[in-house]
Amino acid sequence: MFLVRIAEAVRFRMIRFGGSNTKVSAIVLLAMLSSSCFSQVIEDNPADLKGMDIEEKLGQQIPMDLRFVNDKGDTVALGNYFTGDKPALLVLAYYSCPMLCNLVLNGVNKSLRELSYTPGDNFRFLTVSFDPRETYELAAAKKKNYVGDLGRAGSDSGWTFFVGEENQSRALADAVGFHYFWDETTKQYAHPAVVFVLTPNGTISRYLYGIEFPSRDVKLALLEASEGKTGNTIDRLLLYCYHYDPDSRGYVVFAGNIMRLGGAMTVAVLSLFLIRLWLRERRKKSMKLPVAQGSA
Repeated sequence: MFLVRIAEAVRFRMIRFGGSNTKVSAIVLLAMLSSSCFSQVIEDNPADLKGMDIEEKLGQQIPMDLRFVNDKGDTVALGNYFTGDKPALLVLAYYSCPMLCNLVLNGVNKSLRELSYTPGDNFRFLTVSFDPRETYELAAAKKKNYVGDLGRAGSDSGWTFFVGEENQSRALADAVGFHYFWDETTKQYAHPAVVFVLTPNGTISRYLYGIEFPSRDVKLALLEASEGKTGNTIDRLLLYCYHYDPDSRGYVVFAGNIMRLGGAMTVAVLSLFLIRLWLRERRKKSMKLPVAQGSA
């Protein structure tokens, strides 16, 4: 009966967050078995998870006046990090989390290592703790570990870790639809696994779910959030060929645009071929000498 309840909880999580990857399911199951962070999911009814959910609020702007303490110990307004020039990745976590928060941050870090994008250069990366007991020293230590693991020059200035008062972190969580709760039995937080993608003015553009984030999905989400301003021409062409599929919770090939692009390329190639033939014939005619007329 114990295992049945766990299986039901895993199935509930995968259905709720659109996941179907067997590897992800196995990791989630392992996390649930090995950490008391997920002990609440093995209650009699998976519906008990209703306090741990995501309510999508696409198109809404997060509050810019919320104030947090960054990893340098400075109290700053969230709006300072949304100056209209770069999109942002936002992760809500708590630094003493024994399992899930680390899996999410590790998953994002792995994806970023496969991209040419650097925090601070192409986008901003904000990690906000929702545990009011945590200090900026702990945030700084966490940042040092993850920035070091990323191994990308300049990312230290673009990836910021925050702590703050409960009313501030709760307001941010409510704004992005991140529902979590404190489990008094385990003395830990229960929360979903998600990365928020924000536009340069702090509008919610996309939700990326799970603990593994394909680098293509992260790149396309940032391109969308920046309205195509991030990345090179090849990146924007990639964005033209893919679109977000809400059913699969990921980016899939956009067949219509692929066909249009293929048609345009065919016309271009055919036009070049015809122009080349025309130029060749014209050269041949210009090389012909005029026929001399005999005298009478």
